[in-house]
Amino acid sequence: MAICGRNPESLDSVATRLYEEFGVRVLTEAVDVLAEGQLEDFTRRAGETLGGLDGLVANVGGKRGGALLDSTRADWEETWELNTGHAVRAIRSGLASLREGSSVVLVASVSGWKPRFPAQYGAAKASEIYLASALCQELAPYRIRVNTVSPGSILLPGKSWDRLRLRDPEAFEAYAARNPSGRLLNPDEVAQVIAFLLSPVSGAVNGAHVPADGGQPQAGLGGAPVRPGGRN
Repeated sequence: MAICGRNPESLDSVATRLYEEFGVRVLTEAVDVLAEGQLEDFTRRAGETLGGLDGLVANVGGKRGGALLDSTRADWEETWELNTGHAVRAIRSGLASLREGSSVVLVASVSGWKPRFPAQYGAAKASEIYLASALCQELAPYRIRVNTVSPGSILLPGKSWDRLRLRDPEAFEAYAARNPSGRLLNPDEVAQVIAFLLSPVSGAVNGAHVPADGGQPQAGLGGAPVRPGGRN
């Protein structure tokens, strides 16, 4: 297994846990997916070190800039590159190592199909959904499947929803109550969907968009549209 990320300490922790619990040795490397060549080099090196790849997960996301009039061309370009662009480059550089029958999973977002502002993030995630449906046809001769998972809001320690929970419990609970389950997702629930799509058990699933949002009705907290000039 090979995993890259931004934080070397987090990568070491994950590698140690996987080895102690499952006996899996993990190749890790701190990578900035926006830096020239870093992601491509890591993906190729992973394929060479592991003797081939049975699966590939593109799981980077984020946005730059605010509302339409509060964002720049560079914000939109970087948001696209951070989301869809990194997925394209990971697949392209990993193609030589992906075995016949392997699986690629792109992690999009509820924002990619249940739109809300600011638009650049959702537009980038929507393009990942389209990308999977197109690449599953292009990569069919290689017998490589490509699918997308769109997670809903996930409660992660120290991240945005957890910070809202601590800062404004009333707003957090009101938001969670709007979801059919009355809560936010936990990361294991999304990971299990990704693991299913990576496994041969899901061999009939290709080019699919799989929501893993618990029926979440909309992305984010919602609110009034932003009027021209960035003012509500």
